[in-house]
Amino acid sequence: MSYSSYHLTVAKTILGQLGGNRFVAMTGAKQFVAIEAPGLQFDLPKDSCFTKQAVCRVQVRLDPCDTYTVLAFSKKRGQLDFLEVSRQSGVYCDMLEDVFTDMTGLLTRL
Repeated sequence: MSYSSYHLTVAKTILGQLGGNRFVAMTGAKQFVAIEAPGLQFDLPKDSCFTKQAVCRVQVRLDPCDTYTVLAFSKKRGQLDFLEVSRQSGVYCDMLEDVFTDMTGLLTRL
């Protein structure tokens, strides 16, 4: 699947607003993907004790009104599908780190 430069730019912008390399180092996030919504999807370490509600995947979607919807997913052992455990809409860019911390329990900065 090929994405336009717009989708990649949105995904890179979201990662930067989350904290960029500092965010990656603090959370262990990996497998970053630009999604069609447009937005960014990434996975967190799979240890179920690591995050609130065993969150192991996060999506940040850009809404038409220039805010974000942040979704948190968990995965049950032995299952292939992800289950949405949390969603917050109307998130402004300066709120992304705090919303991520509230959903996952992971700090994005010291």
